[in-house]
Amino acid sequence: MSLFISSLNSGSNGNCYYVGNEQEAVLIDAGISCRQAETRLLRLGLSIRTVKAIFISHEHTDHISGLSQLASKYKLPVYITVKTLKNSRLSLESVPVNPFFGGIPVWIGNLCITAFPKFHDAADPHSFMITCQDTNVGVFTDIGVACEQLIHHFSQCHAAFLEANYDEDMLERGRYPYFLKQRIRGGKGHLSNQQALNLFKEYKPAFMSHVLLSHLSKDNNCPQLVRDLFLPHLNSTELIVASRSEETPVFRVSAARELV
Repeated sequence: MSLFISSLNSGSNGNCYYVGNEQEAVLIDAGISCRQAETRLLRLGLSIRTVKAIFISHEHTDHISGLSQLASKYKLPVYITVKTLKNSRLSLESVPVNPFFGGIPVWIGNLCITAFPKFHDAADPHSFMITCQDTNVGVFTDIGVACEQLIHHFSQCHAAFLEANYDEDMLERGRYPYFLKQRIRGGKGHLSNQQALNLFKEYKPAFMSHVLLSHLSKDNNCPQLVRDLFLPHLNSTELIVASRSEETPVFRVSAARELV
């Protein structure tokens, strides 16, 4: 069965990723407003009514700022760890709140969502693998280092949202204070372009059809720069650089490499 994926927004100004089949979908994070989510889904020809749940990776504002309004308006269950909920200080009394645990699958219709811990400076951060039958899509952003679990899951993906946050030279020469540069590159911040490329080159499965480079820094990266870095290594994988200001097209992903 195919999965349909789109980045509704990706960056420090807000993150929200759509993954679904023809009957049901989930959002990973809700860091854009309810109106933005509705508008962007409408432009893509996707119905908000298809969304059956929202999964939250961690409590940083760019991943949760639109959650309360979106979940409340559509009565969407929210899946979030206990520590993340506590540190988010969100008010979610009007919607079902369900804790999830790393390594334990959650079923939303025919979608199987499995979380696993990641290295990031948050209370209890997790990445996600979304599976429908034999098709796997990973959401791997806000990651300080490519740990063994990330490598394991990435190597099984037919498509992945993969963080490529910063260019090392741009960060070093840029205007950020030293402590913030250290936070970004210090192992619990973000993946650089080169770190993302190393993961891609060494562990990309031959059947990966799409990679969506995500969470690019406004100040320390350039879409064309990271695109040029990846282009020689793609083989049959389609490269998409997710935008900080608009949605990507919808991409159809299948274990059978179906075409849209």
